[in-house]
Amino acid sequence: MDHMTALTVFRTAVELGSFAAASRQLGLSPAAVSKNISELEAYLSTRLINRTTRRMSLTEPGALYFERVVRILDALKDADGALQATQSQPTGVLRVSAPMTVTLVGLSEVIPKFLEQHPDLSLDLSLDDRRVNLVEEGFDMALRGSDNLEDSSLIARKLTTLDHVLCAAPDYLGRHGAPKAPRDLTGHNCIQFSLSEHATKWTFRNGRQTETVPINGRYKVTSSLAVRDALRAGFGVSLIPRMYVADDLASGRLVKVLSDWSANETPLYAVYPSRQYVVPKVRAFLDFLIEELEP
Repeated sequence: MDHMTALTVFRTAVELGSFAAASRQLGLSPAAVSKNISELEAYLSTRLINRTTRRMSLTEPGALYFERVVRILDALKDADGALQATQSQPTGVLRVSAPMTVTLVGLSEVIPKFLEQHPDLSLDLSLDDRRVNLVEEGFDMALRGSDNLEDSSLIARKLTTLDHVLCAAPDYLGRHGAPKAPRDLTGHNCIQFSLSEHATKWTFRNGRQTETVPINGRYKVTSSLAVRDALRAGFGVSLIPRMYVADDLASGRLVKVLSDWSANETPLYAVYPSRQYVVPKVRAFLDFLIEELEP
């Protein structure tokens, strides 16, 4: 007896409700179907199916065995698919949603390299700071900066952590003075990135000391690049991911404020629909992001 063949025949006969239908489905003779099931029953020393000339029905042990067989055969199919996925080349169209600023600052220059590595793959990249519904909107993956990934149906892979820096232009600090402690920010013009989870309160730490400051500035905006432009213009002070202002800090165009205090950090995740295995095009882009963004 070929055990796998016998299990497949048994499952097919039960699902289709007759030996004749299983015979047609599997391309076997009716005698071969009957022989496989009889040999399986002999191997198990248990009758699995009651059959008459008109109908068949599972015995109680047969029903229990059928449930296990279905799970095992499905798991084997998934295992085959997972292996095939690792051996397949990425092809087709990959649809990705990503926040605009982190992509423009940290990724857009290297994306052509990814596409050169995978000539059979096309990338449809949507730059949007809103939180998309991957399944409903047909995205394969999304990049999300968040402390709270509420959708447990998605797989999340942490790519990096965006550390934030409180900074301002020297001109602004010359006119308004530099805050000495986080609580002094209530007297300053704080520029807010309104899509941030920390838009209305900024938290700072210095050793064991923690201070959270409520923020309600005159300028709230949905773009971190607009926040950066306002900082450069000397309009106020803001808490912004360091990578967005690294060149400005290095050149002295902006300066760090409250340098003894550390501020909020935002983890950046790649999220994608939960599956038994990751399709090649998603795996390829995930590996690329890890290589480019992991510290």
